[in-house]
Amino acid sequence: MQSADKFKKIVSLAKRRGFVYPSSEIYGGLANVYDYGPLGVELLKNIRNLWWKTFVHQREDVVGLESAIFMHPKVWVASGHAKGFSDPLVEDKKTHKRYRADHLIEAWAKEHLNNPIDTDLMSVKEMNEFIKEHKIKSPEGNELSPVKEFNLMFTTKLGATVDDVSEIYLRAETAQGMYVDFKNVLDSTRVKVPFGIAQQGRVFRNEITTGRFLFRMLEFQQMELQYFFDGKKWDQQFEYWREQLENWYFNLLGLSKDKFRWKPHSKLVFYAKAAEDVQYKFPWGFDEVSGLHYRTDYDLSTHQKHSGKDLRYRDPHTGEKYLPHVLETTWGLDRNFFMLLDDAYTEEDNRTYLNISAKLAPYKIAVFPLLSNKPNLVEYANRVFKDLLDDYNVYFDKRGNIGKRYAYQDEIGTPFCVTIDFETLDKHTVTVRDRDTTVQERVPVSKLSKWIKNKMKEYK
Repeated sequence: MQSADKFKKIVSLAKRRGFVYPSSEIYGGLANVYDYGPLGVELLKNIRNLWWKTFVHQREDVVGLESAIFMHPKVWVASGHAKGFSDPLVEDKKTHKRYRADHLIEAWAKEHLNNPIDTDLMSVKEMNEFIKEHKIKSPEGNELSPVKEFNLMFTTKLGATVDDVSEIYLRAETAQGMYVDFKNVLDSTRVKVPFGIAQQGRVFRNEITTGRFLFRMLEFQQMELQYFFDGKKWDQQFEYWREQLENWYFNLLGLSKDKFRWKPHSKLVFYAKAAEDVQYKFPWGFDEVSGLHYRTDYDLSTHQKHSGKDLRYRDPHTGEKYLPHVLETTWGLDRNFFMLLDDAYTEEDNRTYLNISAKLAPYKIAVFPLLSNKPNLVEYANRVFKDLLDDYNVYFDKRGNIGKRYAYQDEIGTPFCVTIDFETLDKHTVTVRDRDTTVQERVPVSKLSKWIKNKMKEYK
């Protein structure tokens, strides 16, 4: 299947089956903004819950946090976002459409040069010179304006009266909340360095680029973990968390290693010693889904300086006071969601199905009466449905013929379909159909829940 065709089919399925809708669609929609439908919220919840279970509940050294979207403006001044959080922007002089200058340069180089261009190493001046030298045009073929830095942070006004109005930011990342609450967490819990703070939440960036579905949005969700330690043997910590990221994708999500790669940052910010991205092979090529960054003691240091508060940690054994270093692991939740749809989308033998991990599937089981006009079958199916609800998220469906019901469940990724037929009434057994193989087995109703539990362990 061609990558462009697959991309279109995934976007179509996502809307058709209630995973994702364009936001405000009845008013024409809003670029780079999406709503998650009934199936989408279930998949999102399952991703979040698995991540939280893995990185918080199953660890002794990580605690959770939910910081506010609105923070004091000085937080973003201290972090550098207020002045330096920007992308290189160019504008089509004729249509006035805006584009990422680095993306246009990379696309031009891919088409005209033997080797790719690493725009991370280019300054705004160098981008301007490159565009001018090679006469790069907009996608519409028009001349471009000079490159300028475009701040990605959204601002809004806080205050009840005109005289009391002040400008504040919508957060551009969840990380700053964990840094400014570091001391509160330390003082109110029994954790001690080394330890981590984990957070999931919405962030906002005034992104320039559009057209890649959930990959780049104005409002999106992050899952981040900031691990605080003394800075010694940071390379060992870096390698450890590298392994944790790989465990998430290859073991917990069951994805293939050949669809991933690590990409070290070619240009590090001044305070960082190491940074790498986990990239997944999307229909358009490899792109970032997670990141791993060793940020030294910069974050606590800058917030200590700007707030005037002592954020140092006192070692209980030596009495030494120091600012802990930070190793950050970050996941784009929406990108991981899109990645899972792309990986799971399968076409074979005149059917389409989502080969998604059973632990993440929106519904684990669907229950059908063979015929909807037979009250005894419908009643029995309802009993089976209710019995399974204590352990699983179950879908009940009695509309249409059985083939159409199977096709629907295949497209939403339900691993098992349970059909109550006339043999069920006599022998108290049901037909269970496997999503991936379409193989059907007869299973006693009394053993159904345990049978499904064992089968789910065999799924990726």
